[in-house]
Amino acid sequence: MGLALRFNYNDAPKNAAMNFTGKTVLVTGGSRGIGRAIATAFAEKGARVAILYRSNQAAADATLAALNGTSHLSIQADIADAQQVTEAVNSVISSFECLDIVVNNAGIGIYHPIESTSFEDWQAAWRQTLDTNLSGPANVCYCAARHMIDKRGGRIVNVTSRGAFRGEPLKPAYGASKAGLNALSQSLAVALAPHNIFVGAVAPGFVNTELTTDRLQSEEGDEIRAQSPFNRVAEPEEVAHAVLFLCSEGAEFSTGTIIDVNGASYLRN
Repeated sequence: MGLALRFNYNDAPKNAAMNFTGKTVLVTGGSRGIGRAIATAFAEKGARVAILYRSNQAAADATLAALNGTSHLSIQADIADAQQVTEAVNSVISSFECLDIVVNNAGIGIYHPIESTSFEDWQAAWRQTLDTNLSGPANVCYCAARHMIDKRGGRIVNVTSRGAFRGEPLKPAYGASKAGLNALSQSLAVALAPHNIFVGAVAPGFVNTELTTDRLQSEEGDEIRAQSPFNRVAEPEEVAHAVLFLCSEGAEFSTGTIIDVNGASYLRN
């Protein structure tokens, strides 16, 4: 007779490596959605968290107030502006005297289907998207890595997208920027490993956030959910879990990894 086993994820032993007490974490785009879930998860595991937001101060204030613990920080900055990035990273380092973990989560997605977009709008969409989704994170990585090199260690995780692999026909600049961010992550994983700095990426599919609410509640919602055999989309906390894993003790040899969080809605070899 076979033995039937049932496993409840909530009853699993807590991983001691998922302890970030004393660590300082910077989360870009940390005021809402996935970024807020990441910031919340790190704070619950003992980290001091700095969230970077572009303009929504009310959301940033609400997130900051909800974080577990004290000594957290919010910083207003446009990630597409290199000078503001430099000042923001330096502000975190001067406030906490260290920077152990960086999560590049901030990003935009501008619709610009090639059949119906003017050339002028096409160029603007590409410029804005690449500045925010690729050049911005690259600059954050640079500023943070230079500090981490001096401190001989750190973690960087870039939040990319299923669209980097599956394609984004209505916003091709978004798909291209996320593919570039995957490549950047792997290039830095090789370049920074000798400095004890580990770099990875997390590539979500559709996630249940404020930004996707309208589409998920529209007639398109059923089709989106059906893309996964679970017949649902990811929750922000599931993306955060993957981010924390890559930053955790014991995950060092996973540097260069891209973790898919898409519920098997897109599979790649």
